[in-house]
Amino acid sequence: MRIAKRSVYSWTNSIALPSLVMTLALLAGPLHAAKVGGLTLDETIPVGSTQTHYNGAGLRKKLFIKLYVGSLYLETASSDASTIIDADEAMAIRLNILSGMLTRDKLLKALKEGFDNATGGNTAPIQPQIDQMIGLMQDKISPGDSLTLAYEPGVGTHVLKNGTELSVIEGLPFKSALFGIWLSSKPAQGSLKSAMLGS
Repeated sequence: MRIAKRSVYSWTNSIALPSLVMTLALLAGPLHAAKVGGLTLDETIPVGSTQTHYNGAGLRKKLFIKLYVGSLYLETASSDASTIIDADEAMAIRLNILSGMLTRDKLLKALKEGFDNATGGNTAPIQPQIDQMIGLMQDKISPGDSLTLAYEPGVGTHVLKNGTELSVIEGLPFKSALFGIWLSSKPAQGSLKSAMLGS
């Protein structure tokens, strides 16, 4: 009987251990979400106490030049741009700069045009927040830099460069306009919007 018991115990362990390892591997998930523009993107971005998850990413191009990779991170996957723009939920957009053609001045011009397009020309209600963001963009932009725009409900939009927080800009209306730069009906680039929405 003792031999039989040891045999059953050994057989049970031989099944249970691999199953446990497999379960842990599945729970851990992949370390990276995708490769876009030669970059391996993160699977998640923490926003406050919430983990946002990779939703989609694409290239911003101009005259066949790859300017940056834009990626979108949400609590729950979605392809509904309007819902994402309006949602008071944790989310983030990350821009990974690829080209030296995207200078600081060109980025600021693109942001101003983007806010104008996202608000239908009515930037007045959030102009102080826009000015605050423009004021953060003082340093040179170089290939390899990353800008992360992470909205935390009840707190505001964290603006980070290369992982270092520059400031927090308050208000859901500002966040909606900011995310609208890439996701509104007049986005920075239609193909980039579709890619960020996972289409």
